[in-house]
Amino acid sequence: MAFDYKKEYKEFYLPKAKPEIVTVPKMNFLAVRGSGDPNIEGGEYKASIGLLYGIAFTIKMSKKGTRQIEGYFDYVVPPLEGFWWQEDGRFSFGIDYSRKDRFQWISVIRLPDFVTRDDFDWAVEEASRKKATDFSKVEFLTYEEGLCVQCMHIGAYDDEPATIEGMHHFMEEQGYTLDITDHRYHHEIYLSDARRVAPERLKTVIRHPIRRV
Repeated sequence: MAFDYKKEYKEFYLPKAKPEIVTVPKMNFLAVRGSGDPNIEGGEYKASIGLLYGIAFTIKMSKKGTRQIEGYFDYVVPPLEGFWWQEDGRFSFGIDYSRKDRFQWISVIRLPDFVTRDDFDWAVEEASRKKATDFSKVEFLTYEEGLCVQCMHIGAYDDEPATIEGMHHFMEEQGYTLDITDHRYHHEIYLSDARRVAPERLKTVIRHPIRRV
């Protein structure tokens, strides 16, 4: 059976539908940076998803090719994630959901720990050759999220503010304050496929960085 990150790391990928405090360790990701409305068909955001999965599956399927990655084990490709902000509300989470054109984002997919930067470089070259596509926008990103408040949001993306309000109320009760900065972000993990799941049933992990008051 393939290793499934959602099941093996429930603390980070399958939280309860109520706020909780977690400390997220350093992880490696495939990443693509961009800006603009994520809902535009053929837009920058949707293109970034194709780039990420192109590299993710090149690494996953390396076992069937000439590249034998040291320490490789079979695994389920982790879910798509995203770091989000708007420049005019960066540090206070003043996001205006009605102005999606203002979004700045980093789309990411977690990498298994055995994947090195050399393995990543090989995958970019291999995918570019096989798919005749430019994968140069994809980065190898190491990120340590640290102390956070998180919650499972069930519902449409535009309904997230109510869940976030509850998260912030909870963290303040526990003696924490929001710590969104130029390197700590509003974070979402997408556990549902929005193309196949009704908006009211979407499951999204929402995570915000915090610090002790």
